[in-house]
Amino acid sequence: MEKNSSITPLLRLYDLHTGLFPNVIAGISEKDAHNRLGTKANHVAWIAGTLVHWRCNLAKIAGLPLPTELQALAEQFKSIQDDVTYPPLAELNAKWDKITPILRPALEGFTEEQLNAAPPQPMKEMGNATLSEYIGFFNYLESYSIGQIGLWRRLLGYEAMKYPE
Repeated sequence: MEKNSSITPLLRLYDLHTGLFPNVIAGISEKDAHNRLGTKANHVAWIAGTLVHWRCNLAKIAGLPLPTELQALAEQFKSIQDDVTYPPLAELNAKWDKITPILRPALEGFTEEQLNAAPPQPMKEMGNATLSEYIGFFNYLESYSIGQIGLWRRLLGYEAMKYPE
């Protein structure tokens, strides 16, 4: 387990989310992943894509080099677009599996000094936030989005998400 520091509870959430993401999208058909149930709500495919985007973006903010196929995910973000077919959930899960082992050791390796300083590539929207605050914010986004997909599962008639064993 990681050293006991301010990153410890953030890593525990990161690890929990790592296992929850594949479970929350498991078994959802591509048709259902794009189903907005007659609303303007964000559908599962878009929410899942933003989850992968946020992990890639956090890696970029933390100054980590990304594989070419993940760089675009760290760079672009758009609100949900009508009549756009988003990547298949299996593809998003594969990208999640690719970014996760790149990002986790870097998060674990940050010193208290680094965690309490501005990140190497800050976002203007976050003001003077520390790297630790960025990591906490991205953990919040992951929790919120996994919860949204969990609700969509039930609304679309799927069983509730299973927790990792």
